[in-house]
Amino acid sequence: MSILIDVATGGVRGGTSILYAGVGETVSERSGVINLGTEGSMLGGALAAYVLAAETGNPWLGVLGGAIAGAVLSSVHGVLVVRRGANQFASGLAVLFLALGLTSLFGAAYVGRTITSFQNYAIPILSDIPVLGPILFNHDPLVYLSYVVVPVVWYVLFRTRVGLLIRTAGERSEALTVHGFKVKNVRMLAVTVGGLFAGIGGAHLSIAYTNSWFENMIAGRGFIAVALVIFASWSPLRVFAGAYLFGAALALGPALQARGFGINQFALHVIPFVLTLVVLAVLGRRTISAAPAELKRVFENAPPDP
Repeated sequence: MSILIDVATGGVRGGTSILYAGVGETVSERSGVINLGTEGSMLGGALAAYVLAAETGNPWLGVLGGAIAGAVLSSVHGVLVVRRGANQFASGLAVLFLALGLTSLFGAAYVGRTITSFQNYAIPILSDIPVLGPILFNHDPLVYLSYVVVPVVWYVLFRTRVGLLIRTAGERSEALTVHGFKVKNVRMLAVTVGGLFAGIGGAHLSIAYTNSWFENMIAGRGFIAVALVIFASWSPLRVFAGAYLFGAALALGPALQARGFGINQFALHVIPFVLTLVVLAVLGRRTISAAPAELKRVFENAPPDP
């Protein structure tokens, strides 16, 4: 039972950065824009958060800086795609490479720097609940914040006027035009908000989870978040569960190694990505059929099968 609790606890901690990115990407894709640059927004958010935490000693300022950095990088994608009509896949990858270059350049001076990071806080009474207590209620503040963010984003998307505008932009964009709304403005808002959440996800990774900065530290989590949104059928609540599943896959390796299992660490590192491929292969077109109508057009414009 101990190893299961450790893996589940690690799944919550390790999956939180993916959760934030996945929720943000859900907002973006609900408006009809897919952002492969989510990885770049996470990377920019991770560095910005680490720099501000190192310079100010305040991790909350780091989170704010990470959110802003993620939003700025995603807005570049938004301008290219929404304003200029660029290919969504090419633009997202370009933003990723931009983030890789910028963070490698400006982050070199912060490798090995110590920071004031978030610390785990056990919630009284709740953390004492058998099994669930240590899994859910002995974490850093950003994990607890994610418990609130997911239902709030769900409520905004499906129960408010703003959410209706975002979903209409992704389903029937012409309806917005008929009613006097500018589709491009709605999509720019959604893409920028998506990057903001991805930046917070990156911030969690650098100043709460690893408490360190190193080049390309996101290591594919942004791409996992994009895939997660697809097989979660663009639902923030399903993203919640899926992020923890991938977090558990990330936590499995350290848990096994800590108990002396002689398994190649590189083999363990590929588990989350193999899981991603397997899930996408199993769900296939059934999941894509649930995509917002405007997003289907993006997928259909991809190169056809040979």
